[in-house]
Amino acid sequence: MSDQQTKIESLFLSKIGKRPGRIVVRSPGRVNLIGEHTDYNEGFVLPAAIDKAIVFAVSPRTDRMVRFVASDLNDEFSTALAAIQRSSKGWPNYLLGVIEEFRALGHTFPGCDVVFGGDIPIGAGMSSSAAVECGFAFALNQLFGFGISKMDLVQLGQRSENNFVGMNCGIMDQFINVFGEDGTVLKIDCRSLAYEHFPFERTDLAIVLCETELKRSLATTEYNVRRQQCEAGVAILRRHRPEVRSLRDVTPEFLQEHRAGMEAIIYRRCAYVVKENERVLRASDDLRRKDFRSFGEQMYHSHSGLRDEYQVSSPDLDFLVDAASTIPGVLGARMMGAGFGGCTINLVEQPSVQAFVEEMKSRYHQRTGITNNVYVTHIESGTCLLQPGEY
Repeated sequence: MSDQQTKIESLFLSKIGKRPGRIVVRSPGRVNLIGEHTDYNEGFVLPAAIDKAIVFAVSPRTDRMVRFVASDLNDEFSTALAAIQRSSKGWPNYLLGVIEEFRALGHTFPGCDVVFGGDIPIGAGMSSSAAVECGFAFALNQLFGFGISKMDLVQLGQRSENNFVGMNCGIMDQFINVFGEDGTVLKIDCRSLAYEHFPFERTDLAIVLCETELKRSLATTEYNVRRQQCEAGVAILRRHRPEVRSLRDVTPEFLQEHRAGMEAIIYRRCAYVVKENERVLRASDDLRRKDFRSFGEQMYHSHSGLRDEYQVSSPDLDFLVDAASTIPGVLGARMMGAGFGGCTINLVEQPSVQAFVEEMKSRYHQRTGITNNVYVTHIESGTCLLQPGEY
């Protein structure tokens, strides 16, 4: 039993007490090796589930009430199922939205107690939100026997964030949370929802995340703006080719041909997405060939596009990527997540990991005065049941 599971189970006992039917679920964070802001444009992404996760202890109630205990926030929330509405606290909405989506599918239940917490850094771009949504959805599905498929859980988690939380996210984070497997990355076609596991076979390579430690204050609003800008570009291109449904259908040549009919900023947003889709496909071929140096170069190109064309990077993210590129043993680096803060993802050869961690922390402190967190992560499985038994 992990330390995190022990902590959550102990807190459950102290806050809730012994409850028949209690289950324990692990729901991981994720990294996205390449393919940023492509998912809501029906493109391609290449994420992996990681060893940082949220653990849930959940048991049924019979009084039509729900009680949430957020271990990491030292906070609680309760409501009657009949009185669910958005909470000004913010964090309960990620759970309440899941309940509302089950209800929309015709699934009801008599209430539940939930204690949860974990070690996914909030705001670092590792998708703690999808871990909460899909972990809770998985737990309710198990606890009350709704019989929802894995793909339906993915889509339910996405809808809960779109409809209740108000973040117009794509499907990648929920998808990898549910379908992740040990030792693999997952290429997802965000249009067809077809997917393919690629072995990440370099056991001497570490995935290292460097945080900026800065709040992503612009991430939500600017994320939605970027999505609107992409949709505006698609609307223009559709006038010339009606079958264009999303930027997934656009080639660099077709986009260039109609550049004059777009505002410059709309063209830049579209150009980034079209190129990023091509980078994901090239990176997937690199994995097939086990060419991790070429893969790392695609990561650097991805960051340049995010910085210059999509304009969701920040000076601190750029500094971290530039610094990483000068350190021996680093094959690739880029910003990861929605942007405007969060973290960078770096591919580092194992013998160089310790020196990389120390050097990155030192350089960032010299620049900002901030002692930032650097995480060495490992690829693990998606959301799973840790303890199914009765008390």
